[in-house]
Amino acid sequence: MKGVESIEVTPHRTTTLSEFRSSETPRTRMHRPSFVRSFTIRSIKVVAIILIIEYLVLPQVAGARKTLSLLQNLNIAYVGLAVVAELAALLSYAYLTMSVLPKHSLSLWTAFRIDMSSLALSHVTPAGTAGGTGLSIRLLVSKGIRATDAAFAIALQGIGSAVILNLLFWLGLIISIPIWGFNPIYLTATIIGILLIAAVTVLIVSFTRGERHFTRITVNLFSKLPYLNEAKIQSTLQRISERLRDLASDPQLLKTALRWAVANWLFDAASLWIFIAAFGHFVNIDGLLVSYGIANILAVLPVTPAGLGIMEAALTTSLIGFGTPRGVAILGVISYRLINFWLPIPGGALAYLSLGVGNQSAEKHQQQHRRSLSPSKLNPNKIGQDLKFPQEDQK
Repeated sequence: MKGVESIEVTPHRTTTLSEFRSSETPRTRMHRPSFVRSFTIRSIKVVAIILIIEYLVLPQVAGARKTLSLLQNLNIAYVGLAVVAELAALLSYAYLTMSVLPKHSLSLWTAFRIDMSSLALSHVTPAGTAGGTGLSIRLLVSKGIRATDAAFAIALQGIGSAVILNLLFWLGLIISIPIWGFNPIYLTATIIGILLIAAVTVLIVSFTRGERHFTRITVNLFSKLPYLNEAKIQSTLQRISERLRDLASDPQLLKTALRWAVANWLFDAASLWIFIAAFGHFVNIDGLLVSYGIANILAVLPVTPAGLGIMEAALTTSLIGFGTPRGVAILGVISYRLINFWLPIPGGALAYLSLGVGNQSAEKHQQQHRRSLSPSKLNPNKIGQDLKFPQEDQK
């Protein structure tokens, strides 16, 4: 046909992985792997040092002979009961997750696995709770929940749990101060709790009473950031306000969430109490609540993953102050943390794998890639119009 020779159609060319790597500068190629490697090695070293101190050095503080005697008299039935209490705490948290999400969004089994996955990540990364929160939102979105609803639920879950923890701590203080006296560390923990509750109160009032004014301030502050615009911020804030109004208009739903938050903390504290009882000492309830509250409040400080090391030191010191023998306090706390901190790591890893998120992401990516290469993307009619091939003269 005439005129076709002058047309050049440049085929689509995909950059290969080797070409992409070669386009990177030597500085870029060296910086990323070295940063990840050094960060991983440093994190492993920190966790290993704390693990050695916790399970090899601390028992020696109690005395080798005393430690051996306590271990020989360990009540195995109590240990089993403590593990059951910790499992009940994790299930209560899963029910709490379900209660703050839109109704019928998740099954209990799915909520439990998502919580375990985020808990495991928060226990192995220096970011702690922040890393676990991001993973929770991602997993919830992968299960079909709106990103706004997922973020709101996780924030409400964390804030509500923190408020309940501080209330339990204050209850323990009211009972213990007249009996045991005042300790300066109580003031530090109380101030942290008051600041938290004040911040929560301001946010709730801003969303429910001054929504328009609060939205305008938030848009002015964050609309300049990348990937954010005024419409996106306004829709997010509006959705959060709607969810808060839904909670306020449904007292039964709010009571259910509060009950599960209380159950989560009480079951976890009960696990600690039973572990100490397994070594032959029964802690007073006020001493338990104060020690448990101080340790968990201080664990919020972003120093180590999930307060590793900080929580053990705070628990042991406080329990000894309330009359628990040193050896019993040390062994009871490290036994409790073995179940509370270390066991969820492999359990959470298995839970994450069972969710199949990685397989879903890979399959979705492959589908998108196949669609991008599909011949249906080419419109023959449009190609013909663009080329405008001249027709042969009819003879």
